[in-house]
Amino acid sequence: QVQVVESGGGLVQTGGSLRLSCTPSGSIFSFYVVGWYLQAPGKQRELVAAISRGGSSNYADSTKGRFTISRDNAKNTVYLQMNSLKADDTGIYYCSLTNWAGTDYWGQGTQVTVSS
Repeated sequence: QVQVVESGGGLVQTGGSLRLSCTPSGSIFSFYVVGWYLQAPGKQRELVAAISRGGSSNYADSTKGRFTISRDNAKNTVYLQMNSLKADDTGIYYCSLTNWAGTDYWGQGTQVTVSS
């Protein structure tokens, strides 16, 4: 069973920045896509950004230009750099890794709170 560890959440003021990290127990090369999802209070979980094994990335419209997803293969970690944070970015951020068989592995989530 793959374990997924997320970190980097916290409390930040509007306009601030945070960097989230996602590290699986297995090799990151075992997964063809890694995504970050946001579950805002009272809302469904939504994709924020994703990155493929080859490095291609895509973003939700609400995060384009503010968030950057990247991967450090040497550290076996995927990052989500979040800048110009807004109150709407508040919620629990989950990392999901999908392997070549189509199985998804989720982390426990990390809380991000943006205060005005």
